[in-house]
Amino acid sequence: MNKTGFAFHEHCLWHDTGPCSVFDAPGGFIQPGTAAENPETKRRFKNLLDVSGLSELLTPIKGALAEHDDLRRFHTPDYLQRLATQSDQQFGEAGLCAPFRQDAFHIARLSAGHTIATLESVLKGEVDNAYCLTRPPGHHAESHQGNGFCLLGNIPIAIKAAQAKGLVNRVVVVDWDVHHGNGTQEAFYDNADVLTISIHHDNNYPIDSGAVHERGDGPGFGYNLNVPLPAGSGIGAYKATIEQIVEPAIKRFQPELIVIACGFDASAMDPLGCMILNAETYHWMTKRMMQCAADTCGGKLAMIHEGGYSEGYVPFCGHAVIEALSNAAIHVPDPLGADIARWGQQSLQPHQQALLSEISLLLNDIH
Repeated sequence: MNKTGFAFHEHCLWHDTGPCSVFDAPGGFIQPGTAAENPETKRRFKNLLDVSGLSELLTPIKGALAEHDDLRRFHTPDYLQRLATQSDQQFGEAGLCAPFRQDAFHIARLSAGHTIATLESVLKGEVDNAYCLTRPPGHHAESHQGNGFCLLGNIPIAIKAAQAKGLVNRVVVVDWDVHHGNGTQEAFYDNADVLTISIHHDNNYPIDSGAVHERGDGPGFGYNLNVPLPAGSGIGAYKATIEQIVEPAIKRFQPELIVIACGFDASAMDPLGCMILNAETYHWMTKRMMQCAADTCGGKLAMIHEGGYSEGYVPFCGHAVIEALSNAAIHVPDPLGADIARWGQQSLQPHQQALLSEISLLLNDIH
């Protein structure tokens, strides 16, 4: 078994996004409903780990509130002040599709703090690898505003904190959430020390974000890779993306740490995604990233929870990832996995391969 760290705090599940359903806010013809980004998917994920016994084999990681200095390395002072003020007023809107209620800033700092602690535990060798199950998520948050359920950029904040402490320099971020990791892209767009790779549904969320031509700026040119997959991409397309794009990019870059923005909304059961993965695919992708980490950075791999909105299916995808990370003998079977794998269009399609062939030519800009 690996010594796998696991960061979790119940208070993060108390983050309240209000009755917005899949919309910015209720009202008019929009009936109030449970927000898409709600605690239940994460709680059921944690519950399944507990019921299977796998959580007992993990090493707890405890984080503190992210310090304001950590937040300011990415976010503007004006945004942080606005977020804090609105949080104290018990409700607010951090940006597009980012509503919140009381204590949001405090809980978002706790979420970022656990992400910081997760990266530090891996970098200091306290654990072999780690998973951070936290909310609110972070990969859409921009320097000056929240976005897409995200208030603070958990991963950029944590990477910049680790770099400031001299724990790491070169980092790869692989984002397989079904939506574009625009906030992480912004954080490192002109930086050659962090290679960002986002695998997402083409032009889904945010709109007009995550195109192939967005490759970085200045010294960071070539160190931002977007893989905007067509709607309906399945197991074959994702496996080919890992093999043809992600693995060669990581090997060329030779990082000191690999961070995965781990969203489960590319699963076939997700209400906010248009892809068709099963839990086994997440297990497979995790194993491949573990091997990349072993080949390049002594196995240093940290996974940070992002999206995933199927209350029933996220737990099985998440458990599959933790099974892979820990190399534990405990296995929870996927009740839908075999059926999903037999769906049509699961093999790599010609139009998907054409896109990957185009993107593979960009790998030469990575040094």
